[in-house]
Amino acid sequence: MVWEQGEQNEKKRNWLTDPGNILLTFYILIILFLLFFCSYDRTQAEQLQSGDESISLADVQQGELLFPTEQAGRFHPAPLLDQDVQITVSGIVARTTLKQRFVNRTKEWVEAVYVFPLPDESAVDRLRMKVGERLIIGEIKEKEQAKAVYEKAKKEGKKASLLVQNRANIFTTSIANIGPQETVEVEIEYQQIVRYSDNLFSLRFPMVVGPRYIPGHPIDIGKKTTRSFSQMGWATDSDQVPDASAITPGVTAPGEKPVNPVQLSIELSAGFPLSRIASLYHGVDIEKKEDNHYLIRFNQKVFADRDFVLEYEVKKESSPQGALFGETKSGNSYYLLMLMPPGQDENSPHLPRELIFVIDTSGSMAGPSLRQAKKSLVMAISRLHSVDRFNVIEFNDHANPLYSSARPGDDKYIQEATDFVNGLKSRGGTEIGSALSMALDGERNHERIRQVVFLTDGAVGNERRLFSLINERLGDSRLFTIGIGSAPNSFFMNRAASLGRGTFTYIGDLVEVTEKMENLFRKLENPVITGLQVQTEQEGQDLPSLYPAPLPDLYLGEPLVAVFRAGHQLDSILITGKTGTSNWSNRLKIGNYGNRPGVASLWARKKIRYLMESLALGKDREEVRQQVTETALGHHLVSKYTSLVAVEQKVSRPADKSLNKVPMKTNMPAGWQHNKVFGGTAQTATPAHLYLLIGLLLALAGGLLLRSKRIRVS
Repeated sequence: MVWEQGEQNEKKRNWLTDPGNILLTFYILIILFLLFFCSYDRTQAEQLQSGDESISLADVQQGELLFPTEQAGRFHPAPLLDQDVQITVSGIVARTTLKQRFVNRTKEWVEAVYVFPLPDESAVDRLRMKVGERLIIGEIKEKEQAKAVYEKAKKEGKKASLLVQNRANIFTTSIANIGPQETVEVEIEYQQIVRYSDNLFSLRFPMVVGPRYIPGHPIDIGKKTTRSFSQMGWATDSDQVPDASAITPGVTAPGEKPVNPVQLSIELSAGFPLSRIASLYHGVDIEKKEDNHYLIRFNQKVFADRDFVLEYEVKKESSPQGALFGETKSGNSYYLLMLMPPGQDENSPHLPRELIFVIDTSGSMAGPSLRQAKKSLVMAISRLHSVDRFNVIEFNDHANPLYSSARPGDDKYIQEATDFVNGLKSRGGTEIGSALSMALDGERNHERIRQVVFLTDGAVGNERRLFSLINERLGDSRLFTIGIGSAPNSFFMNRAASLGRGTFTYIGDLVEVTEKMENLFRKLENPVITGLQVQTEQEGQDLPSLYPAPLPDLYLGEPLVAVFRAGHQLDSILITGKTGTSNWSNRLKIGNYGNRPGVASLWARKKIRYLMESLALGKDREEVRQQVTETALGHHLVSKYTSLVAVEQKVSRPADKSLNKVPMKTNMPAGWQHNKVFGGTAQTATPAHLYLLIGLLLALAGGLLLRSKRIRVS
């Protein structure tokens, strides 16, 4: 017994003096200390968050953006941002003033960089910067020149603002030399055309830039390459999306407090008696001021995590049959035309069609978006006639067709397709190109009307390549896009439908699926006018500056909306086309249209869109650049090649003070699932102390493994 007790004491002495055991004990003590420190630090951070004091690194785990202070381990919160949106609607033209307020709550001089969306058809023509009571007006310049002016002012310590277009619907505002505790307000103005269909006007204001799928290989950082201006995005520039870092702003992490509060008000003068006004996704107060004049405001605090959509319906007995607005500027006459097509005979026989349904099942579609898409698609399939033929293609990383070729729209195949759609799950990336290649066969002279219906959120960054693909493979098919979710990529969806000579439908909520899909398929089943042309009646020639070009087919309830320019005021125009196999024409006397400021800007924006689309169709890049630049400078518009820059003449930042660059975050679009978009670990920030803790745990595991081996050997 004494011998056994002595042996146990000897083992204890050996264990206590063993270097591996000492190191193992040290690891355990450090881990316990770190766990206690992190818990204590988070409590401290929560106490400090409400004030203007510095905070610790614990908040980084919660997705906060921090600035280093002179005190080691302490940080200041990033500048905060709010937005005020004021929209004035007159007829079918909307003028929007967007005010963005940057507040620097640190003790440092900072440069704020904010990436934000605007409608892809918006004509951005004004930038003003307000510092205290001082107002600085922006000037339009070529993009590189504007950047040079901004960089020079930034270096000299002057306050400056730069508005850059990254995509037709994605912009970046940069503000240089915001002083400690200082507020700077940037005001942007733009115009757009309000969409009208089926007696319903629809005005959409995008409020969030969703994460985009970035295909291609990362650009070799080792080589000298031209990077985007902001260089603040989470994505790496790739060979297919060279400006990925500029169109992928940081997003809030799961559980993080929302950012970017928005105030919005609309003064609505429709020009027609209305039967209904509704905000689809936000609570609003609606006040009637006088006949056909309304004031609409948010009725609660709103954060920018989903697009705002306002719909207002015209009383049927007052439905507009057409509208014409004009503006005379610099010796030219500019016109905006809206004209309703003739009615359709409800007893007309059903036209046999071939429908190809394409549904996005990528990671960004997880949750409500995929449920909306599946419900929409099941409804579309149920409307098929036995004389129709159809197929279903799902895509994520790859495109997967249900059938090798189109099948008849009978009960057997409709049931198979319904079961297939109901079983779909979200996963992977958004390889739209493979799905488009499969759905568009490039052929002409199909025996049937061929319609491709594409359901997606369009969360991609390689739009130009996809536009080129649509142009190459469209043939005589027609492409109809359905935007799904709280923040679809309307730039891609609209342009794809325009190039595909179809229409774009937006579904932001499950409750809208039935109504909007029924409206869409009623149109698809009833094409009204094809082969549209607009001519000057007195000269009998096509208008050379008419947009969109080419004019789309018109469907039941869809008006013709076009802008054109003439060197002199026109007396009348002639609109021609075909209804089925019959010729159709409409002679429109222009007369006294009045003067509507902004029509010239809308024409210029349409022309710029047409020129930019022509790049994907093989037009010379330098020629397009020159024409876009001339048009944008002539009409004071922001474009791919022009920017607005505002510079204050006085020096604000002392020469001995450095400047920190600050990217501003956006919210994850409502309904999107962070782990499905970015994956379990990819593209998310992991705090440094968490990496340390993981390393220590791995070291602990290694120590235990080493210890177990020693025991087995002994």
